[in-house]
Amino acid sequence: MWTCSRCGRTFKKQNQAHYCGNPPETIAEYIALQPEETQPFLQQVYHVLRTALPEAQERISWGMPTFWDQRNLIHFAANKRHIGLYAGDAAVAAFASRLAPYKANKGAIQIPYQEPLPLELISQIAAFAAFHGS
Repeated sequence: MWTCSRCGRTFKKQNQAHYCGNPPETIAEYIALQPEETQPFLQQVYHVLRTALPEAQERISWGMPTFWDQRNLIHFAANKRHIGLYAGDAAVAAFASRLAPYKANKGAIQIPYQEPLPLELISQIAAFAAFHGS
Protein backbone atom coordinates (compact mmCIF):
# COMPACT_ATOMS: atom_id res chain seq x y z
CA MET A 1 0.00 0.00 0.00
CA TRP A 2 1.11 3.52 -0.77
CA THR A 3 -0.17 6.79 0.71
CA CYS A 4 0.07 10.04 -1.24
CA SER A 5 1.96 12.59 0.84
CA ARG A 6 -0.04 15.47 -0.69
CA CYS A 7 -3.64 14.28 -0.24
CA GLY A 8 -3.37 11.34 2.16
CA ARG A 9 -5.24 8.87 -0.07
CA THR A 10 -4.08 5.25 0.02
CA PHE A 11 -3.51 3.12 -3.09
CA LYS A 12 -2.39 -0.42 -3.87
CA LYS A 13 0.29 0.72 -6.34
CA GLN A 14 3.35 2.77 -5.42
CA ASN A 15 3.06 6.33 -6.84
CA GLN A 16 -0.41 5.60 -8.26
CA ALA A 17 -1.50 8.31 -10.68
CA HIS A 18 -4.47 10.19 -9.22
CA TYR A 19 -5.89 13.63 -8.55
CA CYS A 20 -5.31 15.18 -5.18
CA GLY A 21 -8.64 16.79 -4.41
CA ASN A 22 -11.43 16.94 -6.96
CA PRO A 23 -10.88 15.61 -10.48
CA PRO A 24 -11.09 18.10 -13.36
CA GLU A 25 -14.52 18.91 -14.73
CA THR A 26 -13.48 20.04 -18.23
CA ILE A 27 -10.90 19.05 -20.80
CA ALA A 28 -9.22 22.45 -20.47
CA GLU A 29 -8.93 21.93 -16.71
CA TYR A 30 -7.54 18.41 -17.25
CA ILE A 31 -4.86 19.73 -19.59
CA ALA A 32 -3.97 22.59 -17.22
CA LEU A 33 -3.45 20.10 -14.37
CA GLN A 34 -0.89 18.07 -16.35
CA PRO A 35 2.86 18.67 -16.27
CA GLU A 36 3.83 21.69 -18.35
CA GLU A 37 5.95 19.64 -20.74
CA THR A 38 3.00 17.39 -21.68
CA GLN A 39 0.45 20.16 -22.18
CA PRO A 40 1.45 20.98 -25.80
CA PHE A 41 0.94 17.32 -26.79
CA LEU A 42 -2.46 17.24 -25.12
CA GLN A 43 -3.46 20.52 -26.77
CA GLN A 44 -2.59 19.14 -30.20
CA VAL A 45 -4.57 15.94 -29.64
CA TYR A 46 -7.50 17.93 -28.26
CA HIS A 47 -7.52 20.25 -31.30
CA VAL A 48 -7.43 17.32 -33.75
CA LEU A 49 -10.24 15.51 -31.95
CA ARG A 50 -12.35 18.67 -31.64
CA THR A 51 -11.97 19.23 -35.40
CA ALA A 52 -12.67 15.58 -36.29
CA LEU A 53 -15.69 15.37 -33.99
CA PRO A 54 -17.37 18.80 -34.21
CA GLU A 55 -20.77 17.56 -33.00
CA ALA A 56 -19.44 15.61 -30.02
CA GLN A 57 -19.78 16.84 -26.47
CA GLU A 58 -16.70 17.22 -24.30
CA ARG A 59 -16.65 15.35 -21.00
CA ILE A 60 -14.38 13.86 -18.43
CA SER A 61 -15.12 10.14 -18.30
CA TRP A 62 -13.04 7.51 -16.52
CA GLY A 63 -10.87 10.45 -15.40
CA MET A 64 -9.92 11.26 -19.00
CA PRO A 65 -10.87 13.86 -21.60
CA THR A 66 -13.64 12.28 -23.65
CA PHE A 67 -15.61 13.11 -26.75
CA TRP A 68 -19.18 11.85 -26.43
CA ASP A 69 -22.16 11.53 -28.76
CA GLN A 70 -24.79 9.14 -27.38
CA ARG A 71 -21.79 7.13 -26.08
CA ASN A 72 -18.10 7.61 -25.39
CA LEU A 73 -16.42 7.97 -28.78
CA ILE A 74 -12.78 8.41 -27.83
CA HIS A 75 -10.69 9.29 -24.78
CA PHE A 76 -7.16 10.62 -24.46
CA ALA A 77 -4.86 11.03 -21.50
CA ALA A 78 -1.41 12.06 -20.37
CA ASN A 79 0.76 9.27 -19.05
CA LYS A 80 4.30 9.36 -17.73
CA ARG A 81 5.98 8.47 -21.05
CA HIS A 82 3.21 8.70 -23.63
CA ILE A 83 -0.14 10.06 -24.71
CA GLY A 84 -2.82 7.41 -24.42
CA LEU A 85 -5.53 7.37 -27.05
CA TYR A 86 -8.49 5.11 -26.25
CA ALA A 87 -10.60 4.49 -29.33
CA GLY A 88 -11.76 0.91 -28.78
CA ASP A 89 -10.81 -2.51 -30.09
CA ALA A 90 -12.43 -2.04 -33.51
CA ALA A 91 -10.40 1.11 -34.23
CA VAL A 92 -7.14 -0.50 -33.13
CA ALA A 93 -7.86 -3.50 -35.37
CA ALA A 94 -8.88 -1.34 -38.33
CA PHE A 95 -5.70 0.75 -38.16
CA ALA A 96 -3.35 -2.03 -37.03
CA SER A 97 -0.91 -1.68 -39.93
CA ARG A 98 -0.59 2.08 -39.44
CA LEU A 99 -0.29 1.66 -35.67
CA ALA A 100 2.69 -0.72 -36.00
CA PRO A 101 5.18 1.90 -34.72
CA TYR A 102 3.19 2.27 -31.48
CA LYS A 103 2.18 0.00 -28.66
CA ALA A 104 -1.51 -0.72 -29.20
CA ASN A 105 -3.84 -3.27 -27.65
CA LYS A 106 -7.27 -3.64 -26.05
CA GLY A 107 -8.47 -0.43 -27.68
CA ALA A 108 -5.56 1.64 -26.36
CA ILE A 109 -2.80 3.32 -28.35
CA GLN A 110 0.37 4.63 -26.73
CA ILE A 111 2.14 7.46 -28.54
CA PRO A 112 5.51 8.22 -26.88
CA TYR A 113 6.28 11.87 -26.22
CA GLN A 114 9.56 11.57 -28.13
CA GLU A 115 7.69 10.58 -31.32
CA PRO A 116 5.94 13.13 -33.55
CA LEU A 117 2.20 12.99 -33.00
CA PRO A 118 0.48 11.29 -35.96
CA LEU A 119 -2.22 13.97 -36.10
CA GLU A 120 -3.79 12.85 -39.39
CA LEU A 121 -3.97 9.26 -38.13
CA ILE A 122 -5.53 10.43 -34.85
CA SER A 123 -8.15 12.34 -36.82
CA GLN A 124 -8.95 9.27 -38.93
CA ILE A 125 -9.18 7.05 -35.86
CA ALA A 126 -11.58 9.53 -34.23
CA ALA A 127 -13.80 9.56 -37.32
CA PHE A 128 -13.76 5.76 -37.39
CA ALA A 129 -14.67 5.55 -33.69
CA ALA A 130 -17.57 7.95 -34.22
CA PHE A 131 -18.94 5.96 -37.14
CA HIS A 132 -18.22 2.39 -36.03
CA GLY A 133 -18.24 2.57 -32.26
CA SER A 134 -15.82 0.95 -29.92
